[in-house]
Amino acid sequence: MIEVAPPRERAILVAAPRKGSTEAQQLEEHLEELGRLVDTAGAETVGRLTQQVASVNAATLIGEGKLEELAKLCHETRATLVVFDEELTPVQGQSLEEHLRVRVMDRAEIILDIFATRARSHEAKLQVELAQLQYLLPRLTRMWTHLSRTRGGIGLRGPGET
Repeated sequence: MIEVAPPRERAILVAAPRKGSTEAQQLEEHLEELGRLVDTAGAETVGRLTQQVASVNAATLIGEGKLEELAKLCHETRATLVVFDEELTPVQGQSLEEHLRVRVMDRAEIILDIFATRARSHEAKLQVELAQLQYLLPRLTRMWTHLSRTRGGIGLRGPGET
């Protein structure tokens, strides 16, 4: 019988440190470490993109030109995952996923994923699950508001209560 390994996710690494920061000076080291983390998590690195930003774009972290370049790189390499070295806000993660149409993660999420796959004891699994839920909580806000039947105001009943 021929065993077929499941296909590995194809990841693009993105670093966008602030200009003049210590992270900007150690950019290659950070990307090498991120690449090893992604490999440990089970994905294959197929591309890298860097941009030193003067000010952070609140919606996407990187500028519009780099965002278009990243979308093109995702298409060319058939990437299924984009991993940012910087921590993304929930809004940035959602905006990037909508624009790129691939899954977007940051360094913290990759590390939690590695812990989840490596945890063996029941207590370790619970601790990792708690950390993952705490990480995901702000990202779930307003995700299912389209399902609420009514909208409560201050002092009124909340969503779904009639």
